[in-house]
Amino acid sequence: MLYYLFEYLEQQFQLPGASLFGFLTFRAAMAVILSLLISTIFGKRIINFLRKKQVGETIRDLGLEGQVEKTGTPTMGGVIIILATLVPVLLLAKLENIYVILLIITTLWMGTIGFIDDYIKKFKNDKQGLKGKFKVLGQVGLGLIIGLTLYFHDDVTIKEELPIQEQRALLVENPNLPETQLFDEAIKSTKTTIPFVKNNEFDYSDLITWISPDLESYAWVIFVLVSIIIVTAVSNGANLTDGIDGLAAGTSAIVVLTLGIFAWVSGNIIFSKYLDIMYIPQVEEITIYIAAFVGALVGFLWYNAYPAQVFMGDTGSLTIGGIIAVIAIAVRKEWLIPLLCGIFLAENLSVMMQVSYFKYTRKKYGEGRRIFKMSPLHHHYQKSGYHESKIVTRFWIIGILLAIISIVTLKIR
Repeated sequence: MLYYLFEYLEQQFQLPGASLFGFLTFRAAMAVILSLLISTIFGKRIINFLRKKQVGETIRDLGLEGQVEKTGTPTMGGVIIILATLVPVLLLAKLENIYVILLIITTLWMGTIGFIDDYIKKFKNDKQGLKGKFKVLGQVGLGLIIGLTLYFHDDVTIKEELPIQEQRALLVENPNLPETQLFDEAIKSTKTTIPFVKNNEFDYSDLITWISPDLESYAWVIFVLVSIIIVTAVSNGANLTDGIDGLAAGTSAIVVLTLGIFAWVSGNIIFSKYLDIMYIPQVEEITIYIAAFVGALVGFLWYNAYPAQVFMGDTGSLTIGGIIAVIAIAVRKEWLIPLLCGIFLAENLSVMMQVSYFKYTRKKYGEGRRIFKMSPLHHHYQKSGYHESKIVTRFWIIGILLAIISIVTLKIR
């Protein structure tokens, strides 16, 4: 809203300083600052409110050091992250931008599912919370909305560079031709990016057109299915990672900041040409959303770092995973998720391996056996005697390393 206000003031009255709101970098910086202030200042009030309403976490004694002492710590703190993200976005972003709209929908959608889950646990005395099938149904529903919108909406397009020979011919005719003229018209596409490959663009339509070229019109089905899988997998991964103080919020901040870099260069025609990556018009606007989200996560860490004064609950973890998934799909970097979100992947795999191996050995030997001392993975290290703050710090370091490698994929092919 402030963006539109200052745009009006600039156009009508040439108000000094009003033009700053036209710059993406300025609005992104303001979004970070504002979200940090909201999450730290109002976060304390929200925590006190949750404590007053006795929205405390019920901890099962699993034999982990310091675990029982956390009983009664307020949960549902994901509300802090959601508010600290949405307020700066509503004030500073272009709200007609389809990518921003999708991220707002994602935040409210996944936040509602997580809130219902936490509410059932706390106020209905049901430790299981929302049944798994309803969570999955909600995740699939969101993935369906995201996939269909990103394929069929008129504002979701990509621009490809003209062939080199054609570019040279145009530059011979006009050496001062702007780089924007070296791209073809905006088109609808199911293309995405595959890391570490020389020709790193992959079209989902290739998965079916080898059967018959006539099937190209059905490529949207593949794209939607991939969107559903990504949204479901990443939101569950973030949910499993939220097990010890500061782990999910810190790891997610690293991931989202990296995706912000991808969004910024992918939406900038100069940088996308220099880096030889896919140019996606209008996607740069989600940099504002990402900046606000990073600020909210870092501000939440103020209270969630060890020893935590508040837990994010499913309200926060499911929302975080959903947002990360949608950003990755929007900037056509969903195939980077196994690398960039390596911590989420490891947490997911540890649970799958543990459960599968336990069932297999119980069926074969009559007694279930375990690969890890406990799953998800961070609990295995707790059982091994590591303090949770050391586990979190080392996971952050690994997350930073994975983020750097992900950024390097812009040039290493």
